[in-house]
Amino acid sequence: MIKQKGSYKDIIVFGFALFAMFFGAGNLIFPPYLGIITGPEWLKAFGGFTFADAGLALLAVMATAKYDGDVIELFKRAGGKLAIVLGCADILCIGPFLAIPRTGATTYEMGIMPLLGNTIPIAVFAAIFFIITYILTIKPSKVVDIVGRVLTPALLIALAVIIVKGVVSPLGPIVKEPMIQGVVGEGIAQGYQTMDAFAAIALASVLIVSLNEKGYNTVGLKLKAIIKSGALACIGLALVYGGLCYLGATVSSMYGVEAQQSQVIVNITEGLLGYTGKAILAVCVALACLTTSIGLTSATGQFFEKLTNGKLKYKTVVLCVCVFSACMASIGVGGIIKVAGPVLSIVYPPTIVLVILAFFSEKIKNDNVYKFTVYTSLVVSILTVIQSYGVTVPFLDYLPLKEFGFNWVVPVIIFGIIGYFVPSKNLNIEVAN
Repeated sequence: MIKQKGSYKDIIVFGFALFAMFFGAGNLIFPPYLGIITGPEWLKAFGGFTFADAGLALLAVMATAKYDGDVIELFKRAGGKLAIVLGCADILCIGPFLAIPRTGATTYEMGIMPLLGNTIPIAVFAAIFFIITYILTIKPSKVVDIVGRVLTPALLIALAVIIVKGVVSPLGPIVKEPMIQGVVGEGIAQGYQTMDAFAAIALASVLIVSLNEKGYNTVGLKLKAIIKSGALACIGLALVYGGLCYLGATVSSMYGVEAQQSQVIVNITEGLLGYTGKAILAVCVALACLTTSIGLTSATGQFFEKLTNGKLKYKTVVLCVCVFSACMASIGVGGIIKVAGPVLSIVYPPTIVLVILAFFSEKIKNDNVYKFTVYTSLVVSILTVIQSYGVTVPFLDYLPLKEFGFNWVVPVIIFGIIGYFVPSKNLNIEVAN
């Protein structure tokens, strides 16, 4: 039986679930710091941040939903082999190699340590954190309900306490001038760095499973439900980002651009609510990280079960991810970023390119548009990472939008146009389709 329309209850639960899966600890850290450095122009910066974070994430969810949550199908017009390699790289980066273990490490560093110090070793905490993740992830069709019905309301209540207190009783005056130039651009750059659009591609598959379970039997119905729930999630994110950005602006007279981002929100909550504030923040961080961990672990399990045609079972993948992530979390947030950060920087640009092209798939008949743009973004991002290690790549310094992390955009547009005029049959690069 085909479901005729989504109930408001479904949309609210799905929207809450998406909000919580997107809202990790990084989303709690960036906006307050952005408020500090932009001061009286925090509203403009917040707008840029929300566009680059929630806006791109919503586009990514919608693009993946067009292909019924199948990441490989989304990527395959760039080449079958590349689709598998890029899909696996995406999932592993926002999965056990980076994002998932970082949720456990961040909860420990921002939630547990400010309250208890080093009394609980990080290895012990990581084991507990990922046992909870495993228990709440083991049934894929229940993930959205668990996150949307239980964990998100608790997260929103905890955030609301901090934000409302900060609005009613500001900690200080807002400085008269921003500390940086180009506040909107800075907001966009920091929103881009959250890489929520990256995670959205994987999280779409989690939502698809729950939609199937609830009777949304066609891609059209799923897409409509995702658009509505995604819009709700984006509104929720915007409200929270705005509140956190304002809190940062209220302490702009106390900090400078050198402020340690992860400590800003800790100090703000302690200043507003004392030790109780640190406890509430610990709850926020734990819930934000746990919901993200649950969503990404479930997405990883579904991806590899589908990729291997069921040879790797969902429960087996989830167990392996939780065990590996617990081990990775033990090296701390800084160590995790060092290990996996460069890979993330390489695979993110081609992923965004393919997400944007997905909305024009019916109009773009020549697959070389996909191949030329994706390989161009890969080359530029690889060279950018190489340059970050001290190797000089002169032409990169002249690419537009470099300061926003979008130095690949103009080359991608140029080579996309070239690809449009190169017939597929004349292309000498052999790519599996």
